[in-house]
Amino acid sequence: MINATNVQTGALWRFSRPYMADYRVGMIRNPTVELAVAVAASSALPTGPIAAATGTGCGTLRTPSGQPSEDLHREPFLSDVVLTDGGGYDNLRLETAWKHYQTILVRDGGGKMQAEPEPKGDWVRHALGINDLIDNQVRSLRKRQVVGSFEAKECQGTYWGIRSHVADYRLADPLPCPPDKTIVLANTKSRLKRMDTVLQERLINWGYAICDTAMRRWVDPDLAKPTGFPYPTSGIG
Repeated sequence: MINATNVQTGALWRFSRPYMADYRVGMIRNPTVELAVAVAASSALPTGPIAAATGTGCGTLRTPSGQPSEDLHREPFLSDVVLTDGGGYDNLRLETAWKHYQTILVRDGGGKMQAEPEPKGDWVRHALGINDLIDNQVRSLRKRQVVGSFEAKECQGTYWGIRSHVADYRLADPLPCPPDKTIVLANTKSRLKRMDTVLQERLINWGYAICDTAMRRWVDPDLAKPTGFPYPTSGIG
């Protein structure tokens, strides 16, 4: 399942082999859209000047079922679909699994809004700053939702994030991950250019360690402890 956000409807657009759909527009059974298009739509930068677009010629939208939610099953929403990053709607990708599965594993590699002592005053950078503020709040609400559901026993599973602290999981024997090292990795900026090999290996090591910690603490305590990091010579910093 690959998620994108429908810019026209504000709803989640789901790509999968059996169907792709927006609950407000309708469903395309057995779509023929190329995988590359789905990936491009899912990862299109929301702040970029152009979002990914796909025509509905890659399938046939079914006749509405009569549900009130399908209120946009009409033109121009049926001809061209304008999509952007799925994180614009649901950064933790919870909605696609939440209603269908009892065990939910959530990993969060997203960024976090940083304190800004002197916010920019020009309208472009100020607008981007407000967008970051809104995004940060939505991320926080989603995280509280999933952790609260685990605590209330509404479902089972675990959450781990790039900014998590190993000590907070109270696991007896986690891989050594000092928070002063992991926070440096968490603050790595997103980029499209080639990443330094050692930094990449350290990020992989950190992701491996925090995933292992969360899984052995909250999902399967009988999992064997790993013998070390995937890239032992790089460590985490």
